[in-house]
Amino acid sequence: MSLHVILVRHGESVWHAENRYAGGTDIALTERGHAQARALAHWAEQADLTAVWASPQVRSLDTARASAAHTGLPLEVDPRLRELDFGIAEGLTRDEMSRRFPEHLAAFQDDPVRHHFPKGENPLEATDRYLEFLADLKATHPDGGRVLVVAHSTAIRLTLCRMLGLPLRSYRQVFPFLANCALNELILRDGVPSLLALNCPVTSVTPGAPT
Repeated sequence: MSLHVILVRHGESVWHAENRYAGGTDIALTERGHAQARALAHWAEQADLTAVWASPQVRSLDTARASAAHTGLPLEVDPRLRELDFGIAEGLTRDEMSRRFPEHLAAFQDDPVRHHFPKGENPLEATDRYLEFLADLKATHPDGGRVLVVAHSTAIRLTLCRMLGLPLRSYRQVFPFLANCALNELILRDGVPSLLALNCPVTSVTPGAPT
């Protein structure tokens, strides 16, 4: 049986509105982020979902709660879905980084996996936990279905690269931007993943229809 996994980046957070790096830090949603979460929930209400999962970080939880409430499904939380920690870059804009540690920023831009920010999480290890979650998710739903997973930008981009056989170091180039609360849908069938949708706005999708 095939399992459809809809990976969604949480709604806009306060730091994202200011273009600050938000990884392991818990940051609240903006009013726009809450509106995006409500739009996602209206889609979810008629999307024939099997389950709703979220990262334990507040911006993800607050996004997913609306969808769980609208579908009547319990909100499942897994710590493996938390965002990559950016270490010394947490809370900073790119301009601030270029002034404080230009050499680390340049190395990160060249290869964000090999040269991840000091005191931050290794993207290889983070990707392993994301893939471990998906493997367990597939085992939990042997009869298939559609599962909404509300997580984070870098987490989703690393996951897509690994599942599609793309170099992890290229995650920022191959997937330069994930829109808040847009649909990124994978189908997992017989251990072979397929990407069905990327950055698909919920307003352009008929609820319940394949994205």
